[in-house]
Amino acid sequence: MDINLNNPQLYLNRELSWLRFNSRVLDQASYKELLPLDKLKFIAIYGTNLDEFYMIRVAGLKSLYKAGIYETSYDKLTPTNQLKEIRAYLRDELPTLESRYLEIVNELEENNIYIKDYKELNPKTQEQLKEYFFEHIYPIIIPIAVDATHPFPHLNNLSFGIALELKGSSDEFKHGLIRIPRVLQRFIKIDNTFIPIESIVEYFTQELFPGFEVIASAPFRVTRNADLAIEEEEADDFLEILEEGLRSRNKGAIVRLELKGNADESIVAFLSKHLQLQDKDIYYYKHTPLNLGSFWQIVGDKDIAHLLSPSFIPRTLPPLDRTDIYDAIEEDEIMLYHPYESFEPIVKFIQEAAKDKSTLAIRMVLYRVGSNSPIVKALIDAVATGKQVTVMVELKARFDEENNLKWAKKLESAGAHVVYGIPGLKVHAKIAQVIKHKGGKLKSYLHLATGNYNPTTAKIYTDISFFTTNTKFNSDATKFFHLLTAFATHKKLDYMYMSPTQIKPKLLRLIEKEAEYGKDGHIILKANALVDQDIIKAIYKASIKGCKIDLIIRGICCLRCDIKDISKNITVHSIIGKYLEHPRIYWFKHNKVKAYIASADLMPRNLDRRIELMVPIESDKLSSRIEQILKLQLADNTHRYILTNGYEYKRVTPKEGQESINSQEILEKYAIKAGKLSVKKRPKHISKLTKKILKDK
Repeated sequence: MDINLNNPQLYLNRELSWLRFNSRVLDQASYKELLPLDKLKFIAIYGTNLDEFYMIRVAGLKSLYKAGIYETSYDKLTPTNQLKEIRAYLRDELPTLESRYLEIVNELEENNIYIKDYKELNPKTQEQLKEYFFEHIYPIIIPIAVDATHPFPHLNNLSFGIALELKGSSDEFKHGLIRIPRVLQRFIKIDNTFIPIESIVEYFTQELFPGFEVIASAPFRVTRNADLAIEEEEADDFLEILEEGLRSRNKGAIVRLELKGNADESIVAFLSKHLQLQDKDIYYYKHTPLNLGSFWQIVGDKDIAHLLSPSFIPRTLPPLDRTDIYDAIEEDEIMLYHPYESFEPIVKFIQEAAKDKSTLAIRMVLYRVGSNSPIVKALIDAVATGKQVTVMVELKARFDEENNLKWAKKLESAGAHVVYGIPGLKVHAKIAQVIKHKGGKLKSYLHLATGNYNPTTAKIYTDISFFTTNTKFNSDATKFFHLLTAFATHKKLDYMYMSPTQIKPKLLRLIEKEAEYGKDGHIILKANALVDQDIIKAIYKASIKGCKIDLIIRGICCLRCDIKDISKNITVHSIIGKYLEHPRIYWFKHNKVKAYIASADLMPRNLDRRIELMVPIESDKLSSRIEQILKLQLADNTHRYILTNGYEYKRVTPKEGQESINSQEILEKYAIKAGKLSVKKRPKHISKLTKKILKDK
């Protein structure tokens, strides 16, 4: 059978696939069993996701269109066609978003919690807010006249305000703006009611433009192109050019205007003219407040925490609950599955190394570490006690550039050797190595992971951590860090796999090899996204040979499942739930080493344009545990979706008489039970419990 695997019809567009992913996030807000604030949280996530999509992906498509580039991907959709479909999809989805929001508002009201505009409040509350306005809002907000002598102001990315049409005493019409700075709370809380700040400001606009009559007003929000274009090869000082790039982020072209309600035509024309936007880039929200991400303020309100599911407390399980972490690693390799198992051992791995007199060197890569990092503080302490500390801080981590820049400067100021990046490549690998002097010899300890060194995100992202003293892996780790810090000539590792030279070729070989087993073959690939055409082609070829392929892809998937004779043996799954599924795990039934963990997704940017690591899990015990986790997720029938025709996903639900299986909830229960058992029983009982909970599902 002669099949052209370059046929554009075999590939889904990545942007349109991403939109379906975000729709699955929004769909979580419809789960009846969730508490109201859990549902509101998913609307907040949906909104912040969409903001970034516009700032980066839509802005990029607009730039391609202006540059005259008409073909950008395997599906052959032009930037113009993609923009057209994106806009149409989002407009069609707006009623669903607003319906979900109104349902949540009703549920909150059933619990005596309200989200109301100023005009909906009773006179007593309005009087309270009047006093609040003049004391706390009036001195901060900025009224701006716009005319021949007052130019239209620069609006920063994600700026929020109110546009007005005004009528003067001589019947002349003018326009004005009221900027609402981010230092002000998005919602003002009075007792059990949250009032959007714009509804308060809008009511008192007359106070800001005395002598003028307000004819019309409309809250608005703008989104700019926020991608950074940095010419690394031409940079003499990378820090300086990055800082300049960060300052320019608020100067990118405006790509979206959001308006509240039925905005007056004159205001729309006024904003469109000055922002240089067409109608197709304007979105109107009838019921939903602008800036969906601001709902985090309500979700995080401690007074109504009873309307939010309690946070799970990650457990520290044997042997790390009682044994020194370095003694435990020397005894055996250790795998942790976050957030069910605590991230604290990773923090201790660095903190204890910083304190230990036998520690000679600490090396690690930092990508997204958070704003208050105990790991960076431990590295600074290590320098102070004479340890050699080498840190690769990836300054190009999108939207974390400023934070990483701060930590890089602090580390360098403390005396650590800091590497800022590799020209032309992002360093996305998750690796830390500690070298100690023990018993007259050097002893190396290694941590490898699928997620970042960030204790905060480690509580809401699922990821895998792997500790080992394996001499082969540590030899590769040393080689890897030499590659980052010097003009190294070697581009390959001996036992682990590094992109851009090794991971893709290895995965292609593994897929091809498993495909030879035909119907007895089985491949499970778990990642955040599947975009790379070479990988997709290899999967199609394996399917044609009869190999069973399960793809657990949380977000973008450019592979089609509905192609006769090509993808009939492929099932694409997506799990969206309480935690963001983040591990990259690649499993092959018949390979000697069945499981691999990686920092790399199945995307060209990870496989071809980043420095990533993929690690073979050689331990049968740990490999078996990974297999059990993957198969538990494939059995999930509450938060799993399956790709059906084209771009469409269908939510999997329990069949009649079948028990509900929520894989994330089961793993929480496992960690709780294992934590209790660890107090009374030896670790082998934990292993038995693991098999019982995971295998039975």
